[in-house]
Amino acid sequence: MKVDAPLYSFDQPEDEVKSLEAKGYAGAFTYEGPHDPFFPLLLASRASESIDLYTAVAIGFARNPMILANIGWDLQATTKGRFMLGLGTQIKPHIEKRFNMSWSKPATRMKEMVLAIKEIWRTWEANERLDFRGEIYQNTLMTPMFNPGPAPYGPPPIFLAGVGPRMTEVCGEVADGFLTHPFGTAKSFEELTLPALDRGLEASGRAASDLSISLQLMICSGRNDEEIEQSRQVTKQQIAFYGSTPAYKPVLDCHGWGDLQPELNAMTKQGKWSEMNALISDELVESIAVCAPIGEVAERVIERCQGRAERVSLVAHWTRDPDLWDDVVRDLNAS
Repeated sequence: MKVDAPLYSFDQPEDEVKSLEAKGYAGAFTYEGPHDPFFPLLLASRASESIDLYTAVAIGFARNPMILANIGWDLQATTKGRFMLGLGTQIKPHIEKRFNMSWSKPATRMKEMVLAIKEIWRTWEANERLDFRGEIYQNTLMTPMFNPGPAPYGPPPIFLAGVGPRMTEVCGEVADGFLTHPFGTAKSFEELTLPALDRGLEASGRAASDLSISLQLMICSGRNDEEIEQSRQVTKQQIAFYGSTPAYKPVLDCHGWGDLQPELNAMTKQGKWSEMNALISDELVESIAVCAPIGEVAERVIERCQGRAERVSLVAHWTRDPDLWDDVVRDLNAS
């Protein structure tokens, strides 16, 4: 089992990535938040030797296929073949109002984005004419002065994030890997995610072994009762935030909790953020998060992977203590 961890520093990630590499982590990732997700990986690439570096995720629709192709190509070179391009869609209000970009047919758009990026990379590798023509993206111009030429390590793999069945199918059809969202349960993974991935794989004539799955899991744990209770309250906040989003309602529907989503959504519009925790039951927390004493976390994580996930990220919004997970990482690496 490969274990990955977030890189929190956006301007000085070098010491952080060195520590993760020394502790046996297989990967380190950034995400699209208050800072750009790509710059820290460039710095981290110069301070590491073996750890995979990737975005989980960068917002694809905030950019275009050519920009992402260039970034992916260059980071694959600076990491010496250790980069993975992880993309997600974000939701319509953020794309239109925060990034001022177009929104339409998200599944079709993401499928074309991945295919366009791969076609650009193929053009650079083969030094052939660029001619990608989709419904949304058309990339048909590549002059020699803008062609970086073949990459010594080949193109990086593309991972997609998805929650709904259509986007998850797209991942199975065109991506190299799938990033699960932390707002998920064992039941939704088995009944919603895996069947959708398999439909996508079947549509493209691929086998399950052709797609790498990275499971992001919220963790409720700690060294003592006080830490465990603190982790539970912070995790409830995160679950309430995710649960308010309509796109994540299928996970709640899977358990018969779908009515909770519009209620949480209404509270966000009323600014009642601090009151949302009261709607998150212990049963819901324990369905989404791995809730266990620190010594039992590795065993519970392996159970959640169900034999299909080969990478896992431990999502713990309540701590940034890297030493807390040493034994968990060791046990997962040995599994």
